[in-house]
Amino acid sequence: MASDGSVYVADYSNNRIQKFTSDGVFVSKWGTLGTGDGQFNYLLGLAVASDGSVYVADAFNNRIQKFTSEGVFVSRWGTEGAGEGDFREPRGVALASDGTIYVSDHGNNRIQKFTPEGVFVSLWGTEGTGDGEFQEPEGVAVAFDGSVYVVDALNNRIQKFTSEGVFVSRWGTEGTGDGEFSWPLGVSVASDGSVYVADFSNHRVQKFTSEGVFVSLWGTEGEGDGYFRQARAVAVASDGSVYVADYSNNRIQKFSPGP
Repeated sequence: MASDGSVYVADYSNNRIQKFTSDGVFVSKWGTLGTGDGQFNYLLGLAVASDGSVYVADAFNNRIQKFTSEGVFVSRWGTEGAGEGDFREPRGVALASDGTIYVSDHGNNRIQKFTPEGVFVSLWGTEGTGDGEFQEPEGVAVAFDGSVYVVDALNNRIQKFTSEGVFVSRWGTEGTGDGEFSWPLGVSVASDGSVYVADFSNHRVQKFTSEGVFVSLWGTEGEGDGYFRQARAVAVASDGSVYVADYSNNRIQKFSPGP
């Protein structure tokens, strides 16, 4: 979601970004399969800065790419590896209000933090099930207070950290009940601090307080309006509207702000 309401979608099987209005009217697209500047190989997460810049997690190319709001290539950073600033399939990218960039480094089971220009700042995390450890982190989101939320996918939980990577809390376990997950993938934080999670294999979206207290959920498996076939990603607009990437239905669904 951009500040002007534009919606950007990572159309990963087509190796491109598509841009729409807030009502789903097509605006533009860019990208093709490859390793060159502006090309992608299995792009997944993306984030939009306050100036309209678009950052894309180009997973199989093991890099982050930056574009203008119109899709003009600006810069890129990253290569395959386990060192500082290296990646193994980056899956999610999020921006703090000061422009700081957080990347979920999926294959290295860690989060990396960068300046807006892509200069490495710090990292945290290792493989495991303990506090601050990950098993294949996916989505990442930053709240207005700087808190960082990470989808710890194979551990079926959300972990919350300070902006410096200090562990704060976690919630979730495998299951189908309220507050339980089955391979969660996407996360987004609303302006009021509410946390929305795309609960992929449960075909639903769950809403929590900033402390991880369950609030509500919606969705079940199907093809009709309001149904999902694997909810892949979620984003919340400034007006509270919720956009969900309905993966196997090959569509985006928009929902009105809820309680």
